[in-house]
Amino acid sequence: MTERMLDDAPISAGMRVLDIGCGPGTVSMMLSRRVGDHGHVFAVDRDPQMLEAARAQARDAGFLNITFVEGGFDVVLPEHGTLDGAVGRRVLMYQPDAAHAVAQLARAVRPGGLVAFHEHDTIAVNDAPVRLPLHDQVRSWLREMLRKEKVNPHMGFDLHGALSAAGLEVECVRAEANVLTPTAEYPVASIIRAVLPRLLEHGIVTETDADVDTLDERLLAERKQNNATCVWELVFCAWARKPAR
Repeated sequence: MTERMLDDAPISAGMRVLDIGCGPGTVSMMLSRRVGDHGHVFAVDRDPQMLEAARAQARDAGFLNITFVEGGFDVVLPEHGTLDGAVGRRVLMYQPDAAHAVAQLARAVRPGGLVAFHEHDTIAVNDAPVRLPLHDQVRSWLREMLRKEKVNPHMGFDLHGALSAAGLEVECVRAEANVLTPTAEYPVASIIRAVLPRLLEHGIVTETDADVDTLDERLLAERKQNNATCVWELVFCAWARKPAR
């Protein structure tokens, strides 16, 4: 979904692009391949340990056109105000004021430049023909974690408003669903394993109840038993332009 967003926005060869909240560098490397040798990616994250891991991964994979920078939405680069675009994935939902964060980020982009975000939304789909109790329970863990951490669980629906309030001209907002069928596996267990320390810290679930090692197997069995398809979550992609003043 991120790749399609970058196709359609578009992010292309020769561009200089900022990846905000780059984390382990997955999107940074997507961007690096697209902009090529004549472009450049500025990968920005507040976590120095995460940046070091991303830097090592990019170096080992041979990506030479990425500069890793410690900072947030208000980062100031020597190239400030001249970049062709800024991209973020699953990062706006953690900002207490998403519109303000986008407005800060947009200062790094030239007039006419692109700003694009990929954000998930945990809205519950309640009119499914078959109830899947285990699926509902696992999603409730994630929703409760986001609630306790004061994260916006509906950032997807709020994307247009945040981009517009930041003074950008929205070009497209679209949503797709992560769909779990009775025969296709989906890595829910890896998601739960990654956030398990946070779930435990908040007292949402115990390691025994989560039973991460068998979780994917149990979820798949529930779908198979009910011959059911599950809409796990909605994924929104949106892109906008900074007014060409």
